[in-house]
Amino acid sequence: MATFLQTIPGALILLVLGFVFLIKGADFFVEGASAVANKLHVPPLVIGMTIVAMGTSLPELSVSVTASMAGSNQLAIGNVVGSNIFNLMVVLGSCALFSVLEVAEDTIKKDFPFSVCCAVVLAVMGWIGMEVGHIDGVILLVGFIIFLLSMLHAAKKSRKEAAIEAELDVENEIEDIPVWKCILYIVGGAIAIKFGGDWVVNSCTTLALRFGMSETLVGLTIVALGTSLPELVTSVVAAKKNALDMAIGNVVGSNIFNILLILGAAAAISPITFMTVNAIDIIILVCFSIIVWMMCYLKKNLGRFQGIIMLVLYVGYLAYIIIRDGGIA
Repeated sequence: MATFLQTIPGALILLVLGFVFLIKGADFFVEGASAVANKLHVPPLVIGMTIVAMGTSLPELSVSVTASMAGSNQLAIGNVVGSNIFNLMVVLGSCALFSVLEVAEDTIKKDFPFSVCCAVVLAVMGWIGMEVGHIDGVILLVGFIIFLLSMLHAAKKSRKEAAIEAELDVENEIEDIPVWKCILYIVGGAIAIKFGGDWVVNSCTTLALRFGMSETLVGLTIVALGTSLPELVTSVVAAKKNALDMAIGNVVGSNIFNILLILGAAAAISPITFMTVNAIDIIILVCFSIIVWMMCYLKKNLGRFQGIIMLVLYVGYLAYIIIRDGGIA
């Protein structure tokens, strides 16, 4: 059996199974966690920035930490950077095609700038010594804790304000399920994500070796796309249900979590060697983040035209990294 999994057909089967476990596991986790948050009357934006963002980022966490423990650090950093670019340009761009995304003032003034700062900090850490080491990982994790505490403070403050009644109407769209089922969804989802992450890393490593692809390209494309599917599905569904705050919060929160929590945990476990291509990809992430941020700042929303621009930019980036990797054996 182990020999068959090292073949191309076996690796493809394992890859598909891994993605199925990741996506369904994240789906169950988000449903259970969102139901718990709904019972506690937490606003949709905060749910999106914390519970949903963390849940949809679990595939990236599983894949990157597993890759780091296996010594495949280029897969770990490629997965995070690729997922962040995909989340920003494809997930938000796709949502904007379905419905005009009104962007909250706090998101424009606080959350988006913080997301850009996280990417800049990562780039600086990587350039210094061409490595994201143990200490850097700890710093990122501390930043994640501070961010999470600020979100919890915002949730506590919102619950005390009578003005959130309109948001609570949106929350009630989340299915009200029993507490025992919430726990079952959360635990079962986490287990499925763990095994799915293992299978995705193993299969992608096999395919990369077989086809002569670099771990960086695999992380930026195949793995990034697969682990970002929960964000795509969750945000598009939220946008179609007019839970627009949750859709935007999910993407921005996931991008912050991916850098601070996922790369922080991966680097704390095993130092991540930083290559020139990693720096270029992070700079592209920063540029894309600033472009989307400016779009939001100028019009206070993202419409269909902006969504098309974002998708076109992503297609251009995808073509670039595939051509760039052509000379890597």
